[in-house]
Amino acid sequence: MAILSVQRLSKSFGNNQVIDDISFDVPEGSVFGFIGANGAGKTTTMKMILGLLPPDAGEIFVCGEKVAFGATKTNRHIGYLPDVPQFYGYMRPAEYLRLCGEIVGLNAAECDQRSKELLQMVGLADVSKKISGFSRGMKQRLGMAQALLNEPRLLICDEPTSALDPLGRKEILDILKQITGKTTVIFSTHILSDVERICDRMAVLSGGKIALSGTLADLRAQHQTNAILIEFATAADQERFAAAAGNLMQNATTTDTELTLQVAEVASAQRELLHILSSKDILPLKFEVLEPTIEGLYLEVTQ
Repeated sequence: MAILSVQRLSKSFGNNQVIDDISFDVPEGSVFGFIGANGAGKTTTMKMILGLLPPDAGEIFVCGEKVAFGATKTNRHIGYLPDVPQFYGYMRPAEYLRLCGEIVGLNAAECDQRSKELLQMVGLADVSKKISGFSRGMKQRLGMAQALLNEPRLLICDEPTSALDPLGRKEILDILKQITGKTTVIFSTHILSDVERICDRMAVLSGGKIALSGTLADLRAQHQTNAILIEFATAADQERFAAAAGNLMQNATTTDTELTLQVAEVASAQRELLHILSSKDILPLKFEVLEPTIEGLYLEVTQ
């Protein structure tokens, strides 16, 4: 079942066509990476999904219900973490979540229990200082707790790691990993390594259109390069191997200690290459069948 279905969605601002007839589905239980450069239209799409911005054309369905601009009915299924969450700085974390719980209609006991669990999960259980004294990473983690308070079926994270340092990014990604399988996540970002780390599906937004979409496994299989990388301990080892590899070197690129070979068939090439290494008594530092990276796929469809 598709928790989120976007069908032929378009949006312009004046003469600027930001979103141009895009369609994609987010299956239940998935972690969906929505990738695009800054200004590609990711946040515009998120706002239309939340009913905060009217589309020029197309339809959006959340849990089978049509999203309507200005109506928040479908948002009862959604938790939302913006790129820069805002808080009442004079409050403490538990106080803020209690206020949010009252707004979404949780009773006091349920809200306190849920808040305690979530603050533990995001690493803020023992933090009692006012939110005004929080770092950017702490605010983002509190925003994650707030977004999950009503146990949403769909969690929308709009660039949640874009302004964080490496530790802050890791903390947010680790939280998203914890909820995998419990809540469907759509993760909007321009940081490709984050998608590779936690997502199982993705769509690339470029020029207002969906340039690439599918599961990461299928996309890698469709764009398989049939390349093998060998890293040698010394340049001399690499030279000895190259001299013995013969025709295999016709489609090779080299550095001092690395060799990348394009091959017709990976399995048979692996056997032949390993035989050469063994016969020449060369022990490589690395022997790797290269898979397409998210960065490579992104550059392929956007350049």
